[in-house]
Amino acid sequence: MKDAAVETASWTRRIGALIVDWAACLLALAVFVPVYGGDAPRWVNFATLGVFVLESAVFTALAGGSFGQLATRLRVVQADGRPQPPSLLVALARQILVALVIPPLVFRPDGRGLHDLMARTATVPLEEYRRLAGR
Repeated sequence: MKDAAVETASWTRRIGALIVDWAACLLALAVFVPVYGGDAPRWVNFATLGVFVLESAVFTALAGGSFGQLATRLRVVQADGRPQPPSLLVALARQILVALVIPPLVFRPDGRGLHDLMARTATVPLEEYRRLAGR
């Protein structure tokens, strides 16, 4: 199926969502281990990354976006214009690519990074999601 032309989200909102996600993951992890200071274990950075990947994949598959994306009014939809989130497996693969950093930085003129191309998804503003959903 050919990808439809969808209005993708701005980089400012995407980075804002990433900051919200990372802060939420740090706070969630801080409940269990010290995340800052001399008492922080060396593995805490990898644990934060793991929490980020799992949180964002589960939220994306169930709610159409990570916690940060939902908070910044973004949604992940199918690239062909269907307003449905990816499956959990696809969302997990997509988030692993995001965690590798390079795939989101290599993108097409339409704003979709390698992680979106692989998953056949697009990150869109809430207004575009509502237009796609016919609301």
